[in-house]
Amino acid sequence: MLNKLKKVDLGMLIILLALMVVSTMLVHSATYGNPDYANYDVKTVIFYGLGFFVALVATLFDYRVFLKAWMFLYGLGIVLLVVVYFTAVEINGAKSWFELPGGLQFQPAEMVKIILIITVAYLMGRRNGDALRVRQDLLVIAFFSFIPFALVMIQPDLGNAIIYLVIVLGMLWIGNVKYTHVLLGLGITVGSLILFMFLFNAYNKQIHDYLQEHQKTHWYERINGFINPETASEKEVYQAQKAKIAIGSGGLTGDGYMKGESKNRKFIPYPYSDAIFVVIGEEFGFQGAAVVLMLYFLLIYRMIIIAFQCYDLKGSFIVIGIVSMYVFQVFQNIGMMIGLMPITGITLPFISYGGTSLLLNMLCIGLVFSVKAHQEKYEMAT
Repeated sequence: MLNKLKKVDLGMLIILLALMVVSTMLVHSATYGNPDYANYDVKTVIFYGLGFFVALVATLFDYRVFLKAWMFLYGLGIVLLVVVYFTAVEINGAKSWFELPGGLQFQPAEMVKIILIITVAYLMGRRNGDALRVRQDLLVIAFFSFIPFALVMIQPDLGNAIIYLVIVLGMLWIGNVKYTHVLLGLGITVGSLILFMFLFNAYNKQIHDYLQEHQKTHWYERINGFINPETASEKEVYQAQKAKIAIGSGGLTGDGYMKGESKNRKFIPYPYSDAIFVVIGEEFGFQGAAVVLMLYFLLIYRMIIIAFQCYDLKGSFIVIGIVSMYVFQVFQNIGMMIGLMPITGITLPFISYGGTSLLLNMLCIGLVFSVKAHQEKYEMAT
């Protein structure tokens, strides 16, 4: 056991400790003086403590145990997604959370990210590095990916649904996909986006009326505010505009810790969660944002090194799936705050407040540590 723990990446642990300090400070600033979010900073420290424990426990488990149990894990994830849709209380227009004792919440869609990574890693690993075939491999992977994607979309949770797609695409990218298949996929993706934007503008009113009838107006507001910011209503672009103003006002060095005017005057919705990057930009400026991005870069860099040094392809696929997830979440969260991406409910990994997402992110880190810790055993076995 001690030998496995000695193989834990010390650099990643230091980065995670730095992110814990950053997260606690930002959550404290974002919730200070608001009794509705009292002790969120203390809870962040507690969740981080539990998260480090989860990561270390996961390190001790051979990751191949999870790969062998992929079908059971996949079935469990699908069942939870179905149950949460029919039993969960609607929050912010979505049925995504189980209510737990002590005021805690559990979001199955977050756990399914890890399950999907394990599932795709197993399916891709069957080829042992050979080129993936269309019918026997790509269509099978697409089938197992589409089911959780569809279930999360109907909750509706567009943010996590997109993350599922990015995870699969990131893993396929290193899974020896033929270039012709890559070009075909890119063509279909770009063509679909262009067609979607054309149809959305052509049938704008009909789409609005349909979504309003089915109480999904927030979908329309987010998409229309991104595609047509000039003609969108004030409500549709409110969050994006306020976020850009707050970040821009921070300048190079920021307004100072806990002195962000937009945040203090409650112009920014969910500053402790989805919009926590606004607090970084407003209070610490470009320099503070650059430090946070550097921490992410170093964390991802260390994981990529582990993937390259892995003897087992399935282990490499797991690490790259986790890397793909983090890269997109960081890009999407920051991008939607500066107007590059549409507004979704994606949080900033390891910084935004949220017990479920933090614990599952730390479990992902534990899987990465497990891949590194068990390579010697794999090499001897093969």
